[in-house]
Amino acid sequence: MSITEEFELIGMQRAGEAVAFTLKEMTQYAKPGMTTKELDDYGAKILSGYGAKSAPRLTYGFPGCTCISVDREFCHGIPSGKRILKEGDLVNIDVSAELDGFWADNGGSFVLGEDIYHHQELVNASKFILKQAIGHIKGGVRISDIGYIMENGAKKRGYKVIKNLGGHGIGKKLHEQPDELLNFRNRFDRRRFAKNSVVAIETFISTVSTYADVKSDGWTLVGDKGGYMAQHEHTIVITDGMPMILTAMNGIWES
Repeated sequence: MSITEEFELIGMQRAGEAVAFTLKEMTQYAKPGMTTKELDDYGAKILSGYGAKSAPRLTYGFPGCTCISVDREFCHGIPSGKRILKEGDLVNIDVSAELDGFWADNGGSFVLGEDIYHHQELVNASKFILKQAIGHIKGGVRISDIGYIMENGAKKRGYKVIKNLGGHGIGKKLHEQPDELLNFRNRFDRRRFAKNSVVAIETFISTVSTYADVKSDGWTLVGDKGGYMAQHEHTIVITDGMPMILTAMNGIWES
């Protein structure tokens, strides 16, 4: 989506606020002993209060309102009444929604409670790399150069990136052009970010895997070599300078 009218920006800001607030509240609400279905139901109520609708459910018929992935599940985990959260779990929540014809996407990984399994360093790396990447995005910048920043940032910290997952354009639909905003430099990719366009930028920072495979449930992704992954995502509007982060609560940088 390219924003050309003020009402489009306002619409995207409202959609961004809905998913950002929902993600923030779900992260704070999550507790050991809770099922991922309980956590998803809580998020669904918040989105409903905004008048927003679950994007993965609308677009793909996903069996949940939000995607909740735990430990060795990388992303697109299905909320379940049988999956009980435990102290120290690595949890990823991905919230995307449609509100009055505008779509926004926001995600984040976090350690539930005490970091007894030492996942916090991975989470911190993902946050930092996303912030660094977004800080370099403006109109005219090569998409592949941002992928290099992500991959290089991961390597410096002893991590890898997932090469078959990436960010995407967004706005009038959940997934738009430009697609495949990858976490590594694709030397064949000559595309550049366009001013006023809206994209969802996301990290996929992994301990050992470089590709994600789909489990038998048809939704949940796990690493080709196992291990763990942290993901963080913001929906942004590209400008001539620092992007406008639509999913940062109250305009304050959060990831």
